[in-house]
Amino acid sequence: MTNLKLPQLLPALAARIAEMNALYSAPDTCAAYLLCDSRDADRLAYRVIAADLSVRDLSYGELREESERFAAVLRSLGIGPGDRVATLMGKSRNYLVTLMGIWRLGAVHVPLFTAFAPPAIAYRLLGSGAKLVVCDPGQQPKLAPGEAMPEDAPWQVITTGAAAEGALAFDALMETAEPGLPAAVMGGDAPMIHIYTSGTTGNPKGVVVPIRALGAFHSYAEFGHGLTPDDIFWCAADPGWAYGLYFGVLSTFLTATRSILFEGGFSGEKTMAILAREGVTNFAAAPTVYRSLRSDTIAPPSPLSLRAASSAGEPLTPDVNIWAEQALGVTVHDHYGQTEAGMLINNHHNPLVARPVKAGSMGQALPGWTATILADEEERELGPDEVGRVAMIMPESPLAFFRGYDGDPNKTMGKFSADGRYYLTGDTGRVDADGYFHFSSRDDDVILMAGYRIGPFEVESTMVTHPAVAEAAVIAVPDEVRGEVIEAYVVLNTGHEASPELAKDIQHWVKTRYAAHAYPRAVHFAASLPKTPSGKVQRFLLKQQRLDEIAEAAKA
Repeated sequence: MTNLKLPQLLPALAARIAEMNALYSAPDTCAAYLLCDSRDADRLAYRVIAADLSVRDLSYGELREESERFAAVLRSLGIGPGDRVATLMGKSRNYLVTLMGIWRLGAVHVPLFTAFAPPAIAYRLLGSGAKLVVCDPGQQPKLAPGEAMPEDAPWQVITTGAAAEGALAFDALMETAEPGLPAAVMGGDAPMIHIYTSGTTGNPKGVVVPIRALGAFHSYAEFGHGLTPDDIFWCAADPGWAYGLYFGVLSTFLTATRSILFEGGFSGEKTMAILAREGVTNFAAAPTVYRSLRSDTIAPPSPLSLRAASSAGEPLTPDVNIWAEQALGVTVHDHYGQTEAGMLINNHHNPLVARPVKAGSMGQALPGWTATILADEEERELGPDEVGRVAMIMPESPLAFFRGYDGDPNKTMGKFSADGRYYLTGDTGRVDADGYFHFSSRDDDVILMAGYRIGPFEVESTMVTHPAVAEAAVIAVPDEVRGEVIEAYVVLNTGHEASPELAKDIQHWVKTRYAAHAYPRAVHFAASLPKTPSGKVQRFLLKQQRLDEIAEAAKA
């Protein structure tokens, strides 16, 4: 058994983590003060860029004054400390003001992704006990009764534009509100965010994030993203999900880094234009953004200023960096984390902990965490290159803040070892002899074929390097002889057509570039892959679809 001790255990780093923990865990901790009021009033917090690329700046002084007004609005509506306030909003200045107003009052933010349908929205509002929803005008119809939305909803609604019947108008409320409301002092154990997991393998589960979790988020901003006071930062992830909220919005406020907020939808051309025009030095996005930029083959209108690029949400396939190093001038660093814990293992940008990027690796543990690989059926730590369960050693992870799912103790039990020593991520992987961790799959996605334990990601990573393949997802299908066999679903690049010959060529590609035993026994061509709104491929839906097809064929 080998538990590789990583750089976060060095005395200087341990002292820095202890400092963060003390700051955000103190009984007199005030979120609004730490995130906003302690900053120079004239310092730029965000450059908000509209869909037409026009710009409106937001300083910390403006953010303080406007969020004080919004906190007063909330209080006038009967909202108090600990109450849940949801946002169903796109990226905007009003969104930033709303968040800071919620935290200034000591209330708890419930993020809702704007692509959600009414049943998903209702699930989260009812589960969290939300008392108020702030929404954009285009989202308000989703809150109307029907489609799982209750007739007599227990929440009030504020709309950031023309308000429909039964809703209140954001601008009108702000005009009559006075600034100056004191920021609530809640302490590090008080709840700050009530967020739901993405539900890749079942119903979403509620995670209540305390203020002290800011220590974990700050560590990632400092060591993972490597943010510096001179950076211009752009996290393109949607803040309706954990990564965009924790490590876009909060990373910005925790480090007072000048940041970009783009209100428009994704466009390769506009992304390149913003990166170049604004002199973005530090960029973070999901792998799908990088793949889209690669597919669009759009050159920036002027040289880029990027010094750091990061990716999270899904494992980063090696093909991205083949493109990025030439097109962006930097290597994209893969990062790994979870809604329940924040970021855990990264290819860090901070020179204090940075190591050379190894293709296909998600890096080393974030300072403040200690990672290991456990055997499948027992809490035994494995040695290099043995595939097992990715876990965090709790006594050696002072930044851990997750204690259990809200109202779901049965599922919480599966997140910790029986003795509480290990936090179990639910993912499988390995750590190599150099201390680099490699993602294999979700526990539910592991393929056991003829005695081999195969992780879908490694097969998929090989498949997407084929010139015809844009995206790939691998599943296990029952087989009488081998137990399970691999089958793949493939989305093709423009200019390529599905054919039996192409399927054979893709199979041969995997055999010769990954492993002869791990090629897909069948290749199914698809127009798209099922994904969560945050971009994670839902392999379990593909598997169920395939099992249904096999069952139907057996009846025929």
